[in-house]
Amino acid sequence: MASMRDIQRRKSSITSIQQITKAMKLVSTVKLQKTRNQAEQSKPYFENMYRVVTSILARSGVVDHRYLKPGKSKEKAVVVISSNRGLAGGYNSNIVRMITDSGIPKEEVRLYNIGRKAGEALLKKGYTVEQDYSDVINAPMFSDAQTICNQVLEDFEAGKTGEIYLVYTSFKNTVVHEPKMLKLLPVEFDTQELSKEERDTLMNYEPGEEEALDIIIPKYITSLIYGGLVEAAASENGARMQAMDSATSNAEEMIEKLSLQYNRARQGSITQELTEIIAGAEAIS
Repeated sequence: MASMRDIQRRKSSITSIQQITKAMKLVSTVKLQKTRNQAEQSKPYFENMYRVVTSILARSGVVDHRYLKPGKSKEKAVVVISSNRGLAGGYNSNIVRMITDSGIPKEEVRLYNIGRKAGEALLKKGYTVEQDYSDVINAPMFSDAQTICNQVLEDFEAGKTGEIYLVYTSFKNTVVHEPKMLKLLPVEFDTQELSKEERDTLMNYEPGEEEALDIIIPKYITSLIYGGLVEAAASENGARMQAMDSATSNAEEMIEKLSLQYNRARQGSITQELTEIIAGAEAIS
């Protein structure tokens, strides 16, 4: 059985850790308030952007455009969004698993990495990081999404990659965060989701389909990347808040168990001392 001193030291150590987890939970809660509002306000725009653009393309008939057909390269550009810090439960590991379980051979994946944690884990697994934008996740801005979009499109047009994917964590609510993998290029759409009237009505472009799609699709991809950034930021803070809350509760349980062990050890020590005193008194008498 551990000594009273050992129990007291461990209890003191766990109490210090509990104070840290409480502080981290409070910080994550404050950050979550801001990032959640941003994600909730932005989400309808990005969902409608995705719906509108795919609807436009579904009603365009046969359009020969470089963004609507796979590139010649077998390489896949994957924009992956994780966090720069750990202590967020399974947040980062879920993103890594989403990529490793995607069925895409790692030799064909070119990562455009946002957030050090997933990038480091995937590098160890043999994946290639083409570009790193880890600092972007600290304070996501639309201009950052534009920069990333321009780079992945430039590599797509240059023939370095044949497809573009986005991997991020979708923010549902404070406790539910869902990792997602979304194909950005070539743009995919389902004509079955359109009504018969919509399918029979072809889209007319002005001034022309080539020029219109050159403007629409980069804006569409930028919007989806930015939407992924703000949702990932909210999900990260939500996951960290949950993880720190769980750690604080676990520390409380451990402190209670150690307090019980300490009291038992103290009681045993007192009993032993009393027994020795009584035995000594009886020996004298």
